[in-house]
Amino acid sequence: MDEKYLLGKFDPADDSNFVLVDKKYTSDARDIYLRKEVYEAFIQMHEDAKKDSIILLIVSGTRTYEYQKKLWEDKWFGYTFVNNKDLYLAVPDDLERTKEILKYTAMPGTSRHHWGTDIDINSVEIEYFQTDYGKLVYNWLQNNAEKYGFCEPYTDFDSMRPYGYEPEPWHWSYYPLAKLILEDYTKTIKFYMMIDFAGFEFFNKLEIIDKYVLGINPKCK
Repeated sequence: MDEKYLLGKFDPADDSNFVLVDKKYTSDARDIYLRKEVYEAFIQMHEDAKKDSIILLIVSGTRTYEYQKKLWEDKWFGYTFVNNKDLYLAVPDDLERTKEILKYTAMPGTSRHHWGTDIDINSVEIEYFQTDYGKLVYNWLQNNAEKYGFCEPYTDFDSMRPYGYEPEPWHWSYYPLAKLILEDYTKTIKFYMMIDFAGFEFFNKLEIIDKYVLGINPKCK
C-alpha cells in the first residue's frame, strides 16, 4: 500500500475509498471519514445494537498525520492536560513524558486511526465504561462486534498482550481490512519516515512498531 496512506499523510475527503459519516451515527460535530467497508459494517452493527436498546455512536474515525501530530504535541508541550496535569511541567524528563503520553496516544504515523479502519465508540473516557450504561455498551460490543468484523485491539494486558497502549474499551477495529493494512505497514514503514514531531528521537528506543503498533490483541493481527 502507498506509504502516505499508511502514515495518514493524505486527505480522506479527497480519497474515493472513504466516505463521510452521517451525523446521525456520530456525536462529534466535526466531519468524520471512514473507509467505505468499515462504514457499512458499522451501520449494520449500529442498527442491530439499537434493537437491543444500545446506542453506538462514532466519536473518532480517520485521523490524518497532521491531526495526530497536533494531538501528540499538545500533550507534549502541556497545551492539553493529561490526568489534570501539564506534562511539560509535571514530567520534565523527555523520555518519561513520552512514555506517559504513549499510554493512550499514538505517535503520529503510527496510529491505526490513520487507515480509516478504526473507530472510537461513544466515549474515550474510561469512566464512561464504568457506568451502568457504559458497561452494557461494552458488554454488547464484546459479545457482538465480531459478527460485523470488528475486534478490540487494546484489551487488558496479559501474556498474549504484555505491552502497548493501555486498555481502550472504546476502540474497535475493522479486522478484515485492518489486518491487511497492518501487514503492509510492518513491511513498509521505517523510522526515518516520521521525524518531524516532538519526541521522535525515542521512536526506536521505545520500540514503537514492535511494542505499540504490534502490541495488540492477537485476534486483531
